[in-house]
Amino acid sequence: MFGDMMGMMNKLKETQQKVENTKERLNTVLLDEESNGGLVKVTITANRTIKKIEIDNELLEDKEMLEDYLILTLNKAIERATSINEAELAAVAKEGMPDIPGMDLFK
Repeated sequence: MFGDMMGMMNKLKETQQKVENTKERLNTVLLDEESNGGLVKVTITANRTIKKIEIDNELLEDKEMLEDYLILTLNKAIERATSINEAELAAVAKEGMPDIPGMDLFK
């Protein structure tokens, strides 16, 4: 029983390290998102850090429209990055979870 507990603890430590490694890797995964018509383009990491914003000169003349385009495009980019982030981290966590009957946390 003690050996099983030690094995489980080691597996949890390994999983924790894999999760940390995955988080670091997700900093290098770049996602590009753009508004309808491509007037605003955003590059974001899978950890939701904005790396680049490009704005078409046409939008510089209309502050309200620029703000709307930025909000919509940034929200799309963040939603997409969050989806990838959560899927990647859940996969790593599920892989490393000990097999405990009745504890199917990641369905």
